[in-house]
Amino acid sequence: MKEMFEKLFEFTPATLSILAVLAIIGIGGLVFLKKSKEVQFTTRMIVYGSLCISLSFVLSFIRLGRLPQGGTITPASMLPMILFAVMFGPIPGIIAGLAYGMLQYFQDGYVVHWAQFFLDYPLAFGLLGLAGLYRKNLVVSTFIGGLGRFTMHFLSGIIFFAEYAPEGTPVALYSLIYNGSFLGVDLLICAAIAILPQIRNITRYVQGNATL
Repeated sequence: MKEMFEKLFEFTPATLSILAVLAIIGIGGLVFLKKSKEVQFTTRMIVYGSLCISLSFVLSFIRLGRLPQGGTITPASMLPMILFAVMFGPIPGIIAGLAYGMLQYFQDGYVVHWAQFFLDYPLAFGLLGLAGLYRKNLVVSTFIGGLGRFTMHFLSGIIFFAEYAPEGTPVALYSLIYNGSFLGVDLLICAAIAILPQIRNITRYVQGNATL
């Protein structure tokens, strides 16, 4: 934590690029929120959001595998967040994901730079909410949300963990393999559970009564 704040004013080209991305995402999010008239933060939504965040957090403590620079394989800890986004839409899903990302940091965060913190925690888990962009097929939704999270980890790996790449290995390839190794397994577990009829039926039921 101390080192993260010591680097607060180290504006390298990489961190300036990330600041630009964060600004674009922030502005885009504000515009999206302003233009969207369908999002109503009901009591039902808040209750389900709290339950999904809690369930994901509990599942994240069960680690089937762990990599040295961060990244774990869990029994579908992302799935409750993905289901919430499918039930209530991308905006509530992203907001819930941001909160869950902060919990992931406090649980066992691995931070080498303040900008990397944003990429690997609030943004990465927040983009799980993109699963709500496609709500007709849970497996497809799972991979959309997983791709959103993977993109942030992939960028973080290229920018901040290049030194760990084996000699002669392109940094992008190293980040792809490293992040894909644990996240790919996690996604497959989530997809295998999401395909169950019981999960699909529950999701559809809550989605159909989301505004009550």
